[in-house]
Amino acid sequence: MAENKESIGNTLFVAFMVCLVCAVVVSSAAVILRPIQQANELRDRQINILRAADLYEPGMDVERAFEDIDMRFVDLDTGEYVENGFGRDYEHRRAAREPEKSRRLQEDPAGIRRQANIAEVYLAWDDDDNLTRIILPVHGYGLWSTMYGFLALEPNAHTVSGIGFYEHGETPGLGGEIDNPRWQANWEGKELFDEGGDVAIQVIKGNVDSGTPNREHKVDGLSGATLTANGVNNLVRFWVGEQGFGPYLSRMQQEYAEGAVN
Repeated sequence: MAENKESIGNTLFVAFMVCLVCAVVVSSAAVILRPIQQANELRDRQINILRAADLYEPGMDVERAFEDIDMRFVDLDTGEYVENGFGRDYEHRRAAREPEKSRRLQEDPAGIRRQANIAEVYLAWDDDDNLTRIILPVHGYGLWSTMYGFLALEPNAHTVSGIGFYEHGETPGLGGEIDNPRWQANWEGKELFDEGGDVAIQVIKGNVDSGTPNREHKVDGLSGATLTANGVNNLVRFWVGEQGFGPYLSRMQQEYAEGAVN
């Protein structure tokens, strides 16, 4: 008797073989394409760092531009640089997920739950080896999502030169206005700290005008997106404060005042 090619056994066998072939193809593609994906992720990160520092120009050679930017690693407790085998693919947002490399926060105004012990910073230099920007990775929770971005500072380590976000899920047209260059421009020239060295930067409700007290420390809010604006306010204040890069910025301010930035 001829074999029944439409039997349940044959059907299951064919389905299994199709699944196996598809799995092999997908796995192979993932392995083959991973280096390309990693290269694209690194390039995208570099572009966002350059944009936050107002150093990006469309069509520029990103790799060449990044030759003038050093990636350093900072112990957030001490504010000192550390060298312990970290690579250019290190991100403190990933390290924060590993208990041995991070700590759970008791006070958590940025809503990030865990914080890495070591964080990367970026230093931009001009052709005469003068420091032009200090670029800090920052993140915190908004209305719907964790917002990831970069905060760029002048060499004095307390004046903002730029801010940008490269990943978030805030509402387009409302909280999504954190991507608007006009709103980001409000940060330029703002002072992070008051004369006593305390964190003073603040995103307010409404707009900053000539009559706003202490306007050098204040940034326009986001109309219709108060919770997102509060999230940006909280994350920036957290990361430039004592729990974040505060000790590092204090050290950089001292070195800048002494003319010893390196």
